[in-house]
Amino acid sequence: MIRFLFVLGTFCAFLTSSAHALSDSTIKKHLNPDGVFKPTTYSKVVTVERGKLIITSGIVAQNEKGEIVGKGDLRTQTQQALSNLQKVLKAAGASFSDVIKLTYYVVNYNPAQGPMIREVRAQFLDPKNLPASTLIGVQALYDPDMLIEIEAMAVIK
Repeated sequence: MIRFLFVLGTFCAFLTSSAHALSDSTIKKHLNPDGVFKPTTYSKVVTVERGKLIITSGIVAQNEKGEIVGKGDLRTQTQQALSNLQKVLKAAGASFSDVIKLTYYVVNYNPAQGPMIREVRAQFLDPKNLPASTLIGVQALYDPDMLIEIEAMAVIK
């Protein structure tokens, strides 16, 4: 664990040690290399040269009062969680165009739900610079009415 934290700390120090401004294309590269399946809804790998690393907590479908939005409705909860994530990123000085990794936790995931999640997500993401992405089906989240939780990693100059 200590080794992991040291490596993570070294990685974060590397990302934030930019002495000169770089263009976004120099900071991040979204790749789908030859020899592996080329997805259209995410990037296989995103590389980062320099920048400020932003890591979010899991973001869920709650309004400002902490009430769950869209009980029983995965589409509405996905929309709300991504809208909340947009606000969280903005508070950190980032936007969805800065996101390099998204992780989705979906309660009782069924592959038939994938296209709907991608459809909602497409409203927020730049199709030319899609982040790396992982979707994990889970049995439950911290509240039984929560259907989705989304984490993000972003890099800004």
